[in-house]
Amino acid sequence: MKKNNLLALALIGALAVSMFACTKKDAVETTSNNEIAQSTLSKISSMGFSTEGARKVDGGYLVEGDILLTDDNLSNTSKSANLNIAETEQYRTTNLVTGLPRVITVSVTNLPQVYSDAVDTMITRYNNLGLNLTFQKASTGTVGNIDVLGFNEGPSGGYITLGSAGFPTSAGKPFNQVKMNTNVNAYGTNPNLLYLASVLQHEVGHCIGFRHTDYMNRAFSCGGSRSNEGTAGVGAVRIPGTPSKADAASFMLACSNGGNRTFNANDRIALNYLY
Repeated sequence: MKKNNLLALALIGALAVSMFACTKKDAVETTSNNEIAQSTLSKISSMGFSTEGARKVDGGYLVEGDILLTDDNLSNTSKSANLNIAETEQYRTTNLVTGLPRVITVSVTNLPQVYSDAVDTMITRYNNLGLNLTFQKASTGTVGNIDVLGFNEGPSGGYITLGSAGFPTSAGKPFNQVKMNTNVNAYGTNPNLLYLASVLQHEVGHCIGFRHTDYMNRAFSCGGSRSNEGTAGVGAVRIPGTPSKADAASFMLACSNGGNRTFNANDRIALNYLY
């Protein structure tokens, strides 16, 4: 998740899947810390994800500001379908969490109390849906299936990263970390609990397999010109009972409203469809 310091908008990163490109013996490609081989960028783009601002980081590639693509993600092609919600909204999935019914434990490491309280709010919001996938706080002193931890990174290029996460492994496990930015420019000196809970809710959505609702047209929530990230080569399944027009309140929209945002009716339909 990113926040535009100039426009007071929050950009939430997209759930992505990619593959390592094949290499040739006579064509060796090199990368620096913040550079990615052109063949890898081409593959990311061909799978339907923006390469703008993508960079090499410890453990993989950071795409669209807040999604870490691990080696496992990059070496496995998604076989799951798009889930159509209205004409311009889709919940595109990659790997999903398996072994349902399942309880996912969540821990908080070295963060102020308000972050722990926000995790409690996030857990309550998910559990109130009555899914076969539920959440609970990990026992004190243990690391949960998802660990919420902090990092400190200031603004860059007019934006600041608010949080980051990845997506499920090919073995059906949720991504194991959500990182929240503790820099004062991210949430201020007195972070708002409901805003933190909304960011956590979105990032955990990535951890269990959700991409942006409006990935087919990011301008819907972010403004500017229409931007289609692509189909990523998978089919689409329309979910019965959803509207024919776009809905501006989804918790998985690409750009945040900068405040409290939770599940709307279409989010609940999609979550129940999957879990």
